[in-house]
Amino acid sequence: MFIMKALKGDRGGQILLGVLLVLVIIVPALNLMLPSGHALHIPTYTVTLMGKYLTLALLAVAVDLVWGYLGILTLGHAAFFALGGYAMGMYLMRQIGDRGVYGNPDLPDFMVFLNWDALPWFWHGFDQFWFAALMILLVPGLLAFVFGALAFRSRVSGVYLSIITQALTYALMLAFFRNEMGFGGNNGLTDFKELLGFDLQSDHTRIGLFVASAVALMLGYLLCRVLMAGRLGRVCVAVRDAESRARFIGYRVENVKLGVFTLSAMLAGVAGALYVPQVGIINPGEFSPLNSIEVVVWVAVGGRATLYGAVVGALVINYAKTYFTAELPEIWLFALGGLFVLVTLLLPRGITGLLRRKEASA
Repeated sequence: MFIMKALKGDRGGQILLGVLLVLVIIVPALNLMLPSGHALHIPTYTVTLMGKYLTLALLAVAVDLVWGYLGILTLGHAAFFALGGYAMGMYLMRQIGDRGVYGNPDLPDFMVFLNWDALPWFWHGFDQFWFAALMILLVPGLLAFVFGALAFRSRVSGVYLSIITQALTYALMLAFFRNEMGFGGNNGLTDFKELLGFDLQSDHTRIGLFVASAVALMLGYLLCRVLMAGRLGRVCVAVRDAESRARFIGYRVENVKLGVFTLSAMLAGVAGALYVPQVGIINPGEFSPLNSIEVVVWVAVGGRATLYGAVVGALVINYAKTYFTAELPEIWLFALGGLFVLVTLLLPRGITGLLRRKEASA
């Protein structure tokens, strides 16, 4: 009842959640119940790829929340995604124990290699999943809160805010590349063995991660939909379209921006945490400003301020990326740039805007 009420008038969201629900049921069944030679069998590699796409779709929803509804063109959400990923990576590294290359039960391999003799203070607690889960939300959320409090209360907006968010993620990337930071430097964190006692290489764990990614996307979508369909959403749109007027009639614009920006960062952190065990590595490259720009392209292609459009854009472009980087790697970036230009010029409301226009004219 609550879900139907939340999705009232959101046909795109209803279709999206319906498809995700079907996938959650069908994909595990086709992977686990059918033999590998069967025509309908879904290989574990494909399941993992689909799970990865769903985490990226959740990241796109987080970006759409602040860009589509608040008008904040963030070019730094890769930072929050990567911080959530590092929090999960630290937990997974602690689970390796004495099964690492050097057999040290207390220190990850890279610390042994760098002749560290004790675990840094900020690694303590990551041997517990509940602590890691808390950090997955708190670290990106706290960074977004501090950054947003400084930026929004200084009334930094527009292109200046975009540049600052990009500078933030670039600075973090450079910092995490340094070995003395204690996050594995250039190589990052990898060689994960298990999650909550389950072997990360087993088919059942991969299925579990796929289902967790789908459920996280559904819950994240519903949360954003409920917020944006209510009074907060109307205030966000007012701030986006006429900030001065919203401020004049008494709304605390800075607080609205800060709250939504922080929530968005926490969603990005969850996406990063689910992404890492499925790809098996997290390194400073995830902070790359290029990653943040790619997310903006996903949202633009799918359609801003719809939420489900961000999911569509993320899935379509990441599938295209997988195909082109394997078959035609030299043209992928040109294709991505060209697609962004074409969508900006010809489809300002993205794929979903085109579909809605056709539906209205039918």
